[in-house]
Amino acid sequence: MAIDLEPSWLNILKDEFEKDYMIRLKQFLKEEKEAGHKVYPKGSDIFNAFNKTPFNNLKVVLLGQDPYHGPNQAHGLSFSVQKGINPPPSLKNIYKELQSDIPGFTIPSHGELTEWAEQGVMLLNATLTVRAGSPGSHQKKGWEIFTDTVIKTISEQKEGIIFLLWGKFAQAKTELIETQKHHVLKAAHPSPYSADNGFFGCRHFSKTNTILEKEGKQPIDWQIH
Repeated sequence: MAIDLEPSWLNILKDEFEKDYMIRLKQFLKEEKEAGHKVYPKGSDIFNAFNKTPFNNLKVVLLGQDPYHGPNQAHGLSFSVQKGINPPPSLKNIYKELQSDIPGFTIPSHGELTEWAEQGVMLLNATLTVRAGSPGSHQKKGWEIFTDTVIKTISEQKEGIIFLLWGKFAQAKTELIETQKHHVLKAAHPSPYSADNGFFGCRHFSKTNTILEKEGKQPIDWQIH
């Protein structure tokens, strides 16, 4: 796995790539491919969340769990799918909440969220790869150690970051965040199984922009074009 990482992130995280857990993770990914398993996303997209949202531009962290495991879906950004693929159910619910929360928001025809990432919304999954057709197959192989380190590093080195934590899995990461110097917004997961239990009506998108404006930062244009 060649490390093609945006320079401001590479500067902060370079030591992680020499650690034992990462060497084991690289070996695991190599073995997956040698065994003939397809792994998503493709290698050049694995670190997209970092490459599209440089450390210096970071405003918001939207934490997901696992990449999508179907063909042409995952491209390294949580909740986002490549153009030409129907938005999955959780993303459809995110769009519904946006429509009720942000005046004038219109639901886009695709689920590609790069525009958010480029405005400083880091779309970070806890696990950065998955075996095709096998959800959760790359959990507990080392990625969580890496992404927990990322969350801790953001918490330590930045101030005023907004963490959007949807569902129990994401909310468990609160312990990595210095909550007195950052903003943590929690809600149910947007999955159809839980969206009615507190995701719909959470208004996290307008709340995020209110916080950004109070801190003198440019709000996020949530409209996907």
